[in-house]
Amino acid sequence: MATTWRYLAAVGLLISLLGVVAIVAPLVTGLALSALLGALLVVSGVSHGVHVFSARGWIGALSQGLLALLYVVGGIVTLVNPVLGLTTLTLVLAVVFVFNGVLEIFMGLRLRSRPNWWWPIASGVLALAVGVLLWIGWPSTAEWAIGLLFGVNLLSSGLSMVFLALNGRRAARDGSAIGT
Repeated sequence: MATTWRYLAAVGLLISLLGVVAIVAPLVTGLALSALLGALLVVSGVSHGVHVFSARGWIGALSQGLLALLYVVGGIVTLVNPVLGLTTLTLVLAVVFVFNGVLEIFMGLRLRSRPNWWWPIASGVLALAVGVLLWIGWPSTAEWAIGLLFGVNLLSSGLSMVFLALNGRRAARDGSAIGT
């Protein structure tokens, strides 16, 4: 238990560093994520294609076949042109942020009678603002948005792991002092 915090801290630092790299090179990160999505789509399409042979009835087989075709074509298009995939992902992300923001604002307004009801509204306004900014700047926001947001997420996750590890170190130190 005494050394477990070191592993958590090391993993947290590694994830934080990857986050910084993603923040510094958001276009490269976004293109890599787009290519990964393309590969996953192709693999999913092949899986649906295999499932065609085990689907019950012609409607099930047809729907699995169409899904297989959709996934494989979408994956290949994304792999061949990751910029198109990244641009599309950015547009989808903008729409998700806008709808998320509107829903959070609505939820916060419905919770006015409760303490801290304004937190969902604040979060919703922020999400709505990010979504609108992505939308207004689209397609040029595709160059940085996905990579930057992914990098910020990695950085914050990594830092939280480091801080949890430091708490674990403190607890292990205090526990060993108590046991002596």
